[in-house]
Amino acid sequence: MQHHNDDIIAIFNRCFLDSYNTELILGGDEPIYLPADDANLHHRVIFARGYFASALHEIAHWCIAGPERRRLEDYGYWYEPDGRTAEVQAQFEKVEVKPQALEWILAASCGFRFQVSCDNLSGDCELDRVGFTNKVRAQVLQYLEQGIPDRAKQLSEALREYYQIPPLKPGQFPALTYDND
Repeated sequence: MQHHNDDIIAIFNRCFLDSYNTELILGGDEPIYLPADDANLHHRVIFARGYFASALHEIAHWCIAGPERRRLEDYGYWYEPDGRTAEVQAQFEKVEVKPQALEWILAASCGFRFQVSCDNLSGDCELDRVGFTNKVRAQVLQYLEQGIPDRAKQLSEALREYYQIPPLKPGQFPALTYDND
């Protein structure tokens, strides 16, 4: 299945440009969210380097952010770059569970492969990708059972319609196990 940036941009903008004054934009090296200002009439979810996965990830953060957060650059969220200690990495993963769960739901909604992002390639700690994936999966299952947040649900439905993906089921989100080799 082909996944083109123009498609995700068009689908997102069709869903949210008028209703939330927000557009998805292909950006440069770093993703960012920018609220509307004197020079730009629309709020902008800008994804990095033309990566479809980056678009899904940035959209997921937008789907989590409430009205007050959407008035702030990058939603006013804390972020510490690559090179985090084990303690800071644990904090990072804790705040990333919900956005990455929505990212996984959106990826499944368009038949796109999802992989968690621990985002700490040069950190001084061992990453537990399996454990983090399973925490994200638990949140996905909770969303499927208790309800996906409204904006993510609206986009999920639009993506599933476009990519002809049937309704999402828990079995589409497998748990990972530790390799005992």
